[in-house]
Amino acid sequence: MSECKVIAIANQKGGVGKKTESRTFNRATQSVRQTGSAIKPIAVLAPAIDKKIITASTIFDDTEQDFENGYHPEDYSKPLGKVTVRRAVESSQNIPFVEIMEQLKPKTSIKYLEKMGVTTLTEKDNGLPLSLGGLEKGISPLQMAGAYSTIANDGIYIQPTFYTQAEKHNGKILIKANQKKKRVFSKEVAYILKNLLTQPVLGQNGTATYCKISGVDVAAKTGTTDENYDRWLCGFTPYYTAVTWFGYDQNESVEFNQRNPAGLIWANVMSRIHTGLNSAKFEKTNTVFSSTICAETGKKDRSGCQNTYTEYYLWSTIPGLCDKHTGSEFKN
Repeated sequence: MSECKVIAIANQKGGVGKKTESRTFNRATQSVRQTGSAIKPIAVLAPAIDKKIITASTIFDDTEQDFENGYHPEDYSKPLGKVTVRRAVESSQNIPFVEIMEQLKPKTSIKYLEKMGVTTLTEKDNGLPLSLGGLEKGISPLQMAGAYSTIANDGIYIQPTFYTQAEKHNGKILIKANQKKKRVFSKEVAYILKNLLTQPVLGQNGTATYCKISGVDVAAKTGTTDENYDRWLCGFTPYYTAVTWFGYDQNESVEFNQRNPAGLIWANVMSRIHTGLNSAKFEKTNTVFSSTICAETGKKDRSGCQNTYTEYYLWSTIPGLCDKHTGSEFKN
């Protein structure tokens, strides 16, 4: 079987960069593949936060259960019970994302994905498996890069292009790219997503801890399909968005010493292209609000809460006080 490693790198203006011009690269980046969990940020988190169905601290029950039409998803690792959305993102738990999709509705998810440049979804994708990347056809690495760069570009989708302009020898412009741009969600929603997606990189149980870049914020999400046929790493920094897919033209399990080869390629390429660049962080707007949260309830902490952390919210979605522990309210 022919092995294929594909990476599509976009700057935050929507242009796609690559080391070499080749028909093979162009064909591979536009071939559709199953996405696995790499779809969760764009199919579930973005629309559900934008619709105010969830916050990053909403609690879901990560316990095996039956959904409609007998759908019975399982976690890649063991179920964790009651967890926040942030914790579910960190180790890519599956069941909470299906629960979110159940509230969001697949049709709404599809509308958001299409606004982010995804064109390969079908009527058969209108179901709960969409939440975990269970698709009839799949999505190309190029379209995944365009969708992820929507988050990096503060909620604005910019149509990817392989060129900016063509000039004559005298500098006269023959043709210039005319990229379509569309706002999909607000910059506040985009920041919350950026911060959430640092969890797989920085969290103790993160699935993409090897993607850290010194001095630069990194947001990343892994993806694995059944039988390890497809391995993904989708992520971005304040400078670049990159999506890597690793697999075979004809499905064959990817075995790589229990590591994610797509992620290792992503980490190596991105660390090199960031060499010499200034330190950069995801900038929080003053219209995103923070609060100290009890990790057990996903609500604002009291003095009796032991496991707390800082979470970020749209103004109208800040939760009430913890209803599990006692103690006085802290004034944030």
